[in-house]
Amino acid sequence: MVYYFVMQSETVNKRTISFRLEPDKVAALDNLAKAQTRDRTFLLNEAVDAYLDVQRWQIEHIQEGLRQADAGMGRDHEEVHAKWRRRLR
Repeated sequence: MVYYFVMQSETVNKRTISFRLEPDKVAALDNLAKAQTRDRTFLLNEAVDAYLDVQRWQIEHIQEGLRQADAGMGRDHEEVHAKWRRRLR
């Protein structure tokens, strides 16, 4: 009974979506799922979570870089180039 409740609570807040995927990717996904004794849905959720994490991280860092540039914290291209030329000698 408890197991059913746990399984049900995990799917209550999820939505079904569909998208097209090349057959070789579906086969690779199925192979991974079988090797990990998981299903496609689990692996796709993991992949989407990882993708969203990377995109959020990237956007946050871009926004921080823009904030720093707007605050005058940037460096002139020639200044950075000269600094790296000196370091690489």
